[in-house]
Parts: sequence; structure tokens; C-alpha cells
Amino acid sequence: MASLDGLKVVDLSRVLGGPLCAQILGDHGADVVKVEGPAGDETRTWGPPFNDAGMASYFAGINRNKRTVCVDLSEPEGRDVVMRLLQDADVLVENFKVGTLERWGMGYDEVLRERFPRLIHCRVTGFGATGPLGGLPGYDAAVQALSGLMSINGDPDGVATRMGVPIVDVTTGLNAVIGILMALHERERSGRGQSVESALFDSALFSLYPHSINTLFTGRAPQRSGNGHPNIAPYDTYATATEPIYLAVGNNGQFQRLCEAVGHAHLAEDERYATNAQRAVHRFELKKDLQSAFSSFDAQTLFRKLVAVGVPCGVIQNVVEALAHPHTAHRGMVAEVEGFRSVASPIKFSRTPASYRLRPQEIGQSTLQVLGEAGLSQEQITLLLERGVIRQAPRPE
Repeated sequence: MASLDGLKVVDLSRVLGGPLCAQILGDHGADVVKVEGPAGDETRTWGPPFNDAGMASYFAGINRNKRTVCVDLSEPEGRDVVMRLLQDADVLVENFKVGTLERWGMGYDEVLRERFPRLIHCRVTGFGATGPLGGLPGYDAAVQALSGLMSINGDPDGVATRMGVPIVDVTTGLNAVIGILMALHERERSGRGQSVESALFDSALFSLYPHSINTLFTGRAPQRSGNGHPNIAPYDTYATATEPIYLAVGNNGQFQRLCEAVGHAHLAEDERYATNAQRAVHRFELKKDLQSAFSSFDAQTLFRKLVAVGVPCGVIQNVVEALAHPHTAHRGMVAEVEGFRSVASPIKFSRTPASYRLRPQEIGQSTLQVLGEAGLSQEQITLLLERGVIRQAPRPE
């Protein structure tokens, strides 16, 4: 049994933040019904790579453990179908443009709150509904630019650089899950649902640590530091005799053990490097001294030597190497269901682990099953199919 068994989630969202949120809930036992329009979630086409059925990896990575239903919400009958699905739902996740549900007569404040008083409504937005940017659509890279995240990423003498992963979307999805779980906990006490909002702009600002708090302390905009840390040293990429290694030394004890391990104990006694504050001021001199000390070590040997004495570090691996690493397998971080492999849930429980039950489905693959469970008769389903309000995935030949 998983921790969220018995929870029903209707997922009207698309792209990344909302679908990721719903997948996390599904991984931990929730029954997630993903509702897509006739064109499907646009990330189905965000490739290559694609699988043999033409599904993009981008879509597949955030849509397992969901039953998919194809419903045309532009039609009143399609919206009636979704309202039927919400009758016994605990959570609704959506990321429509602000005002869309309201225009369709499905707004939370106007309709859903009264009709489904225990429903947790989660809206993922770009900037929220109000304010100078309220209601505007949000995409990860654009929000990285607006929020300051892009300004602190890149080499000091280079240009502001987009982070290589959609960190804003991912963080927004995680914040949505946290909000939903908090609202479910509160519902146990009050018996009432509520609306949860997770906005990309808010999540981006929240992710700016420690640059945001540094700026609130000093009033100065931070400068790009490449792979270095603005507050800590040594905390950067360092050359070795082979590939580079990354050090993440957070205290004086670690620094002393580092120096001793590479046969340069005198560096820990140098007054320029006596404290983190001094090391941060003299970071460029320190980097030169450490790289000189590392020049006789290959990276893997140095890594083993340093972690053996408790110095945080890592050889820089590519994604193939990281996914194939023995510790990745030990942690169970690649999940497989029906031959489909994806990154597993990072949330580990002692009694109720995540489970992987459904591979990502084709558009409308579970339409008939889910609508039958919702109480629609075969005659009603057939009529909706004939009118094009709902669709089912084509049967394999």
C-alpha cells in the first residue's frame, strides 16, 4: 500500500509543472486521471527523442502512473464530463491561462468551491492572477530571465545563461505538491477544501538562495561566479591531472583534512586560508594553490582519497555516467514499468514506498474505462464519441 492510496486526482494540466506535480502524487498511490484535449498535451511533440509510438521523451518523463482521458473542453458537454469526474475527486490540478476556467463556468470561487466543498484546487500559473504581471503566461526560461536566476548563472566575464534544466518548472511542481499535501492535512481538521496556487515567478525567487538574501543584506546585485560559490571557498571546479573535480568544502575541519590528504597541510595554516571568510576573499589564490596540489592526482583517485576523509567532492560526470552509476542502481533511482524506464521518485518511505503501475499512455487510452467508472452509460459514451466530445486511443493493429 502506498501513502496516497485512495486519493483521486484529476489532472487538467499540461507541459511540466502541473504534470510533474500530478505524477508525484500518482507515484505514491493516488489515482490520477489526466484529461487532455483532442490535440493532446503539447509536450507529446517536444522531441526528438521519440519512442516507437511517436511519444516524446519529454512527455513520457512526467506522465507515468496516470490514466488518460481525451475530452474536448471547448464543448459544454465536455465540461460536463469533467464535472462528473470531479464528483468524487480529492484534488484538481490545472494550469490554464487565468480566467479560462471562469469563462467556462468552472471557476473555483464561483462554482467548484460550492459544488465540491472538499475539493483541493491547485492552480499552477506563471505570475499569479493579479499584479503588474498577473495573468501573463509563464515559461521557464522567460521566468529565469525576469526573476534574476539567469543573471547569476554563467562565467564572470560571460553573459547571463539559462540553467540547463527547467529548474523553475520543477520547483513550481514540487511547491504545488507541498501545497496540496498541506491543504489535504488541513481538510482533515476542517472538512473543507481550498485553492492552492503555485506560481513560476514566486518559485524562481524562492530558488535564488543565497543570492536573494545576500542582496537583501547588501543592496547590491550579485555577480556571476561561474562554478564558484558567492559565500564559500573552496567551492568550485578544480583541475587535476585528468578530468576536473568539484569541491564543496563547507567548514574549517573539511579544509584541513583536504590539505592533509593531498600532502599540503601547510595551506590550512596559511593565514589567508584560516577561515572561510578569509578563503572567500582569497579564493583565486586558493584555487591556484589547490590546483597545483592536485596536479599529480587523477580525478578518480583524488575523489576516493577525499571522500575517505569526509571531504565533499565529486568527479564531473555526464548524464550517461550518472544514470549508470552503481549508486543510482542502489538507490533505485531508475524505475521500470512494462519496459518503460524513467527516473524514479526521490521520496523514500520505510513502509509505503512509491510504486510504478502505469507507463505513460496514449491520448484517450483510458477514456472508456474512466467514464464508465464515473457513471456514464454505454449509450452516453457512444453518443459523446459520435459527437467528437470524447475520443479513445486507436486500437493497435
